[in-house]
Formats: sequence, C-alpha cells, structure tokens
Amino acid sequence: MPDALDATPYDALLLLSFGGPEGPDDVVPFLENVTRGRGIPKERLKEVGQHYFLFGGVSPINDQNRALLDALRKDFADHGLDLPVYWGNRNWAPYLTDTLREMVADGRRRILVLATSAYASYSGCRQYRENLADSLAALEAEGLDLPKVDKLRHYFNHPGFLEPMIDGVLDSLADLPEDVRDGAHLAFSTHSIPTASADSSGPVEHHGDGGAYVAQHLDVARLIADAVRERTGVDHPWQLVYQSRSGAPHIPWLEPDICDHLEERQAAGVPAVVMAPIGFVSDHMEVLYDLDTEATAKAGELGLPVRRSATVGADPRFAAAIRELVLERAAAESGQQPTPCALGALGASHDLCPVGCCPARAPRPAAAGADSPYA
Repeated sequence: MPDALDATPYDALLLLSFGGPEGPDDVVPFLENVTRGRGIPKERLKEVGQHYFLFGGVSPINDQNRALLDALRKDFADHGLDLPVYWGNRNWAPYLTDTLREMVADGRRRILVLATSAYASYSGCRQYRENLADSLAALEAEGLDLPKVDKLRHYFNHPGFLEPMIDGVLDSLADLPEDVRDGAHLAFSTHSIPTASADSSGPVEHHGDGGAYVAQHLDVARLIADAVRERTGVDHPWQLVYQSRSGAPHIPWLEPDICDHLEERQAAGVPAVVMAPIGFVSDHMEVLYDLDTEATAKAGELGLPVRRSATVGADPRFAAAIRELVLERAAAESGQQPTPCALGALGASHDLCPVGCCPARAPRPAAAGADSPYA
C-alpha cells in the first residue's frame, strides 16, 4: 500500500464543468440554461443546437468528465490520497447546487474546486466563481451550514497538462505524409472571446492587450513548439488562432479565426497544418464541430492536409497533475511553503483570485476569491 498523502484541511474535491445535453430532447433546455437572461428566442436556440443534433443531441463533455473522475479517483487511490471526488455542472445535470447540497449532507466542510478550464478569463474562471457564490447563496437560504470553498490555481503551464498536448502534436505530425511533415505549420487553437474580455483577464496588473488570457496561451504554444523542436529537430512555424466565436458581429473578438487562418496558410504555400486545441481540456463540442467538422472541411476544400492533435482528456499525467495541485494548495493552507510546479515564462498562477481579476460587465458576487462574500 502507498504511504498516505494528506490533503488537510480539505476533505473533498469538486470537479466543476460546463455541462452538456445527453440526448436530443435536452439540447434546447440546455441552451436555455446557457443563454438565460439574454432573451434569445427558442427558434434561434434550435438553429444553434444543430451542432449538437449532428452528434445525436449528445455533447461528449459529460462522458469525458466521467472518464476524468475515474482517472482522478484511481490516481488518488494508487497514491494513498484519501480524498473523495464529486462532480457538478454549470448548465446541466449534475447541477452544481445539487452537488454542493450533497457534499454538505456528506459532512464536507473544506472543498477544493477543479474547474475544467486551464486559463484566466471571465468565462473560464470568474463565471465559475459566480456560479459557486449563487449555489452557496441557495444553500444558505435553505438554512444549511456552508462549507468553505477554494479553487485550484490555473494549471495551463503544469507539466502534467503540457506533456499530453506535446505528445498529441508529435503524433499528429507523425501521421502526416512524410513529404509534407517537416514543413507543417502548427495552429494552436483556443476559444475566441471578446477583445474587451481578453484585455481585462487576469489580475489588474496583467490587464492590457490580450491580458492574461492571450499571454498564457502564447506561453503554452511556445512551450509546445519548443518541445516539438527539441524532440524532432524540426523548427515548425506556429501561430495562436481562435475558434467558436458566438457574439454579435459588431463586437470585436480575438482573431484570426481558424478557418481564415487555414486559407491564409494555404495561400502562403504551407504544405500541411496541425491544429492543436490547447485551450480545451477535452474533446467537447467546440473541438468536434469547429475543428473536426468545420475546419477540417475547409482544409479539404483548400486541398490542405490537416491533422487535429489530441486534448488532455483523462490522461493519467493530467490526473497526477491535479493530485500535485491539491497537495500543493493543502500545504499552503496548512502554513507550509510548497514550491509550485510550473513551466514557461509566467510561473505559477495565484491561489486566490485578487480583487479586479477577470471582472464581469455587471458585477456579481463570486466565491473563492479575495472579494468572496463567503470567506
């Protein structure tokens, strides 16, 4: 048996994710949850839902979260970490509030939260913290004793997140025809967000052109490209690109779009492209539709060979990274001074989101930060 690892003061880990429909009848209600308060007509939601209907109305994200839960539980057990793992979603069952209610009933008093987003941004961090605050407020209204909730730091530059992506790019390059392999371009893709949101991402001192969101993705792309060069001896050109834009056309969003980028690379004479979705933890709908379907079809029109590299998913190295992050945070909360594990130029992210970090357009309470009403 492995020696027992100690996560004190924490007594549970909560996997917090976006959620997704699990059948055709779920698609519109799910999208109503996602867009609540925006006044979008049901007919428009049915149009948007066509991406899901192409895949039988099922988002892959829930099964991928189940696989990650299994990987985390196995890793914890294999390494002697006695820490139960729960799962709650923002927009579909199991809903976050229901899961927190279950955790309270189970006697959990100090909860660590793992969000399925590795980077700083409003939608990838603060909005999850707002969801936590909403759920805690609901439990408080029910008269329940509230647990203390903390969120794990951003893990974009942890080796256990990076190494699976490096291997994915190497595998994709190896899968290309030999005559185009060495000239292949690397397109590192992430979710586009409004430029105003990007500029205000991260702590206040990091606000500016692209903010922490762009800086963190660029650092990851650079780390992966450098690792590929070191392991293959080939220096592949690369660029950070964006996908999955969903906003009003008059609002500026991060560019270039992946499909526009493929056209530009083909016109420039690039012989092949590897699309690496570094902004996504797993192969959910944005990856399956925007890259595997739409961008791959565009590449086919252009006669441009493309491959799409794997996301991290439930890779054992990622599960091990989460264990390390849990123990790192537990040690810090216990008054120790652990050495954070992080690669690249940016170093380890903050444990506690400071005031002004990734602000919303309309301020709302957010848990697990310096401005939390639930300290």
